[in-house]
Amino acid sequence: MSFGNKTSGGGENGDGRSPFGGSQLFQRTYREGMALVEEAATYLDGPGRDQAKDLPRATALAYATESMRLTTRLMQVAAWLLVQKAVNEGDMTETDALSDKYALGGRELGRGKKLNGTDLLPDALKELIVRSENIYRRIDRLDAQMRAGEEIDHSSLAEQRERAEAFFQEALGSRPTRH
Repeated sequence: MSFGNKTSGGGENGDGRSPFGGSQLFQRTYREGMALVEEAATYLDGPGRDQAKDLPRATALAYATESMRLTTRLMQVAAWLLVQKAVNEGDMTETDALSDKYALGGRELGRGKKLNGTDLLPDALKELIVRSENIYRRIDRLDAQMRAGEEIDHSSLAEQRERAEAFFQEALGSRPTRH
């Protein structure tokens, strides 16, 4: 259980709160994740709905499938972030948060086959999909680290590396190579 950082010795603070949940890395990821949830909802309920009406049949099916994958992926991200926030605020213990019940779900979403018509999806939806996949991968790595008992490094170097990785994921739509 390593919600802590290397300087604090890991684990819960004496007050039952998680150092990770109070870290800049978490706060930035939380804001980004929740903003993306809101942005996706606004798009799907507004411009996306209008754009979907004009799509050819195969693309409309791809739109429906991809928008469901998007919302499911973002619900998993939001749930994970809210659990970490609850640990930080003392509303949940780290032990409870590490139970399988609160593990990041939805990994099977990335394994779905590409549907006909996805190339013709609106650019705004494609962008939301890529961004949701990027934040999902980052949270998946954090979740795996916590479950493996690894320390979450909150150092400024680690945070800079995370920001650089997020930039490359957003700008290039791919993951940077690690040396």
